[in-house]
Amino acid sequence: MDAFRVADRTFQSRLIMGSARYPNPRVMLEALEASGTEMVTVAIRRVNLKDRSSESVLNMLGGENYFILPNTAGCFTAKEAVLTAELAREALQTNWIKLEVIGDDETLFPDVPELLRATEELLAKGFVVLPYCNDDPITCKKLAGLGCPAVMPLGAPIGSGMGIRNPYNLRIIRETVDVPVIVDAGVGTASDVAIAMELGCDGVLLNTAVAEAKHPVMMARAMRQAAEAGRLAYLAGRIPKKLYASASSPFDGMIGAEPND
Repeated sequence: MDAFRVADRTFQSRLIMGSARYPNPRVMLEALEASGTEMVTVAIRRVNLKDRSSESVLNMLGGENYFILPNTAGCFTAKEAVLTAELAREALQTNWIKLEVIGDDETLFPDVPELLRATEELLAKGFVVLPYCNDDPITCKKLAGLGCPAVMPLGAPIGSGMGIRNPYNLRIIRETVDVPVIVDAGVGTASDVAIAMELGCDGVLLNTAVAEAKHPVMMARAMRQAAEAGRLAYLAGRIPKKLYASASSPFDGMIGAEPND
């Protein structure tokens, strides 16, 4: 695939993978390798930042293997999210943060006012903010306008596996913001990734669809191929949809065809 650039970093893979819910660490590492990803998210509030043993997630993902993108999963207010981001920057020596500010623990939909508030504060503190948000073109425009180097609208509720529920909004977002659009949440299978990429989205972030698949490593490989195929299809340019048939071969010159009087 063509290179994928966010802020000051360039990636060859357009898949961003999560690091939770895998059956065991070995399966996680094999799935990440099969996916071809270069960026992996880690929930800061759900890992022990002091544990750097060989069995810790941070140690397994660290070094030159992956770019770790800390996230603020589990935060319900701007204050909590900002504090979590600052802890991540101190512990991991990175100013990148995937910003999540959740409205409730049932739908896991973003709390937009708190998200915008946290975004402004973190940008002022020098963070590279990648915000998880609703598939709302207005919210995405506001986040891009504040200075976010990418926006991350959901495809469907987190962990639902329902796929791309509103492709029309994603198309509008892609056409109205000037920063990369990364579909975040809701992916269930490879075709969902392909659809997101065919819509022109720049990347896809997923976790549960691979981690909880019957065969996580196999599914990770499928996701990789779907991202590549979807991106190529978008760049190639699909034919327009038509209500009626259109023959692929011309009628002129067909054997037995009589010329019109």
